[in-house]
Amino acid sequence: MDAGLEQWTDFNVAMLGATAALAGLVIVAASVNIREIITSGTLTPRLAAGISALVLALIVSGMALVPEIDPVWFGGLIIFATAVAGAFQLNATRVIARDPATEDRARVAKSVAGFLPIAAYLAAGVLLVAGQPGGLIMAAAGALLAIVSAILISWIVLVEVLR
Repeated sequence: MDAGLEQWTDFNVAMLGATAALAGLVIVAASVNIREIITSGTLTPRLAAGISALVLALIVSGMALVPEIDPVWFGGLIIFATAVAGAFQLNATRVIARDPATEDRARVAKSVAGFLPIAAYLAAGVLLVAGQPGGLIMAAAGALLAIVSAILISWIVLVEVLR
């Protein structure tokens, strides 16, 4: 499977650059309205969850580039990093669930997008620990979902702060 991971080098290099750039842009964009974001009850945890998904993609893509990394260790590290990012998403979901201004229907929608990359990365880690090369495909899906999710969450936060 080590040869399989080497075949993903170009993808991981691209994801590493894309997620690092996007994380930086999200942080800069948020800093323009940081006072309003911080005073909001739900925006700060949601933005933190979006950024943590990008950091998760950055970490996994970076770890995949470590020469001769053992796939089982790689899978275990993905599971650990996913648990940390998942804690941010769980916190955001908890805050959204307690927000009286959020409609019941909107609560689910505001939370689901953040869990998609978490679920993909968790599946990737479990598959890699189990010795299944399909974990690499799930990790790729996690990276792409992290980008889409973070863009969506960041856009919603930046629009909501101006309402």
